[in-house]
Amino acid sequence: MRTPPAILIIDDESQSRSLISKLLNDKGISDHIYEADNVQDAIALIATNDPGIIFLDIQLKNETGFDFLDKLPGNNLAIIFTTAHSEYALKAFRYSALDYLVKPIDTDEFNRTLDKAMAHFKKDPGYQKQQIELIRQYKSGNVLPTLTVPTTEGIFFIKINDIIYCRAAGNYTEFHIQNRPTILSSYNLGHYQPLLEDHHFFRTHRSAIVSISHVSMYKKGEGGSVVMSDGEEIEVSRNNKEALLKLLNI
Repeated sequence: MRTPPAILIIDDESQSRSLISKLLNDKGISDHIYEADNVQDAIALIATNDPGIIFLDIQLKNETGFDFLDKLPGNNLAIIFTTAHSEYALKAFRYSALDYLVKPIDTDEFNRTLDKAMAHFKKDPGYQKQQIELIRQYKSGNVLPTLTVPTTEGIFFIKINDIIYCRAAGNYTEFHIQNRPTILSSYNLGHYQPLLEDHHFFRTHRSAIVSISHVSMYKKGEGGSVVMSDGEEIEVSRNNKEALLKLLNI
């Protein structure tokens, strides 16, 4: 069994730090766990202990987790964000496929997230760097033009405007993209619906989400269908027809 990396918990609430430590102990991890309640102490601990996994609270006393990211040295780290609030921040995490935990922390969710971080520990530092940059952009108020899509092969960064449509493939999602091969995401279609709807996408039925800007034709019928810019014809459910026609200004 691989030796667990050192773990750093950054949180200004002692109860939260204690809970994460307990959950780590329950997983059989009790050595090389460090705690900090502010950015300065956290940076000092990284320099002396070289942690591989960090639990990072978004809202610290007079600072934020993003202040920490701005001062983070070039270590290869797996960061798990923790937050008690802000749907805005949660959506940013989902756009960037970053690991996060919502307080109060659920034990099963904690275990799943930790196992994922352990599996990817120091596997792809470039990926983590790009993820952090994406979430900084979103947090600063910039509209994220990029969607991070995990696959079994690796991580793809897709320009949202290039997505023609998404189709459900069991528990996976097919991304059909302009001038690129189809990408099969490890996440299901429901994961992407709230993210894409903010960018003028529409769920035509339970198995497909289409980009309105890539619809080239609407074909009449009980629900009808739409022809996409790549020539693919996608069914529209009867229940969704009216809402789609409004979006298309028909």
